[in-house]
Amino acid sequence: MQKTQNFKIEFVALMASLMSIVALSIDALLPALPEIGKHLGVIDASDNQLLITMIFLGIGCGQLIFGPLSDSFGRKPIVFIGFSVFIMASIICVTTTSFEVMILGRILQGIGLASPRSLSLSMIRDSYEGDYMAKIVSIVVMFFILVPVVAPTLGHLLMAYFSWKSIFYFNLIFGVVIMFWFWQRQPETLPKEKRIKFSANLFFDGTKKFLKERESVAFTLVSGFITGSFMVYLSTAQQIFQVQYQMAEMFPYIFASLAISIGLATFMNSRLVEKYGMWRIAHTATVGYAIISVLYVILFWSGNNPSIYILLMFFAAQFFAVGFLFGNLRALAMQPLGHIAGIGAAINGFASTIMAVPIANYIGGYIKHSVLPIFIGFTVFGVLSLLVFTLLKRKRKMLTTKA
Repeated sequence: MQKTQNFKIEFVALMASLMSIVALSIDALLPALPEIGKHLGVIDASDNQLLITMIFLGIGCGQLIFGPLSDSFGRKPIVFIGFSVFIMASIICVTTTSFEVMILGRILQGIGLASPRSLSLSMIRDSYEGDYMAKIVSIVVMFFILVPVVAPTLGHLLMAYFSWKSIFYFNLIFGVVIMFWFWQRQPETLPKEKRIKFSANLFFDGTKKFLKERESVAFTLVSGFITGSFMVYLSTAQQIFQVQYQMAEMFPYIFASLAISIGLATFMNSRLVEKYGMWRIAHTATVGYAIISVLYVILFWSGNNPSIYILLMFFAAQFFAVGFLFGNLRALAMQPLGHIAGIGAAINGFASTIMAVPIANYIGGYIKHSVLPIFIGFTVFGVLSLLVFTLLKRKRKMLTTKA
C-alpha cells in the first residue's frame, strides 16, 4: 500500500480521540484521589498514587496482547475487544469497596485501554512514514494533550454535583461515543495481504525483529526514561498542589496551565519537524530537559519548596521540553518497524511503560514534604536519555565514515 502523505483531519481527530479515552481515565480522576482513598479505607495518602501508576502498568501489559493480534486480525476488531475489557473493568471500579480490588480494576482498565492507545499509533504508522509521520503524531498528541487541560476540572465538577463514581460513568459514555464514531468512519488500515499469519511464535518472531533495530530499542529506552519521570508528576500532582502548597481549589487550573505548556510544544513540533527533522528536535529537547532539571536541583538542593510561581515556571519549562519529546520519540522508534507496526508499537509501549511504572512508584514514595525528589528524578533520567542520544550520534558518525 502506497503511503498517503496527505493530511486527513478526521483521521487525526479520531486517532487523538482514541488516545484521549486513556488521558481522561487518568487525569479526570486526580481530584478524586483523596475521596476514593477515604471511601476505600486507605491510611497512607501516598498509596493513592497507585490508582494512577497501576493503570499504566495495565496499559503496558495490554499492548503485548493487542499489538501482535492486530498484526494478524487487523486493527479495528482488536480496538473493540480492548474497549470491552475497559467496560468490564470500569464496572469493577465503581462496585468495589476494597482498595486492592480497585487496583485490580485499574490494571484491567489499563489493559483494555492499551488497545486504542497503541493501535492508534499503529494505524498512523500504517498510513504515514518519515518526518511526516512525526508531524501527524505530534498533531495527534497536541489534541490528546487538550484532555489534561480540562479533565481535572471536569472531575472536580462531577464530584461536586454527583460523586467520584460519576467520573467512571462519564469515561464510559465518552468512550462509547468515540467507539461508535470509529466503527462508522474509520476504514481498516492494515489490508489482509499485509497481515501476519497468527501463530504461537508471532510475538517471539516480532520481538526478534524489534531487537534487531537498534535505534528502535534505544528510543524505546529514552521513552521509558522520560515517561517514568513524567509519570511521577502525574501521580503526585494532587499531593504536591493540594497538600504541600495547600491549593486544592486551584489544582485543576494549575494542572491545566501546565498541560497547555506541553500542548504548545507539540503544536510547534508539528510545524517544525518537517523542516528540522525529528532526530534533531528530539535531541535538542533532551538537552533542554536535562539542563532545566539540573538547574532546579542546584538552586533548591536544601529541599525547601520555592514559591508556587517559581515552581510553575520550572514545571512549565520542563514540560515544554517534554512536548517536543513524546511524539518524536515514538515516531523515531516506530520508523524502522513498518513491517511489524502492531508488534512494534506493542513492544515499544510495553517496554517504556514497564520501565516507567517502577520509576514513578519509587520516586513518588519520597515526595511527602518536598518537590525536590521529582527534579532529581528528572535530572537522572534526562542525563541518561542524553547519553543514549550521544551514543547513537557517535554510531551514526562511524557508519557515515565507513560508507
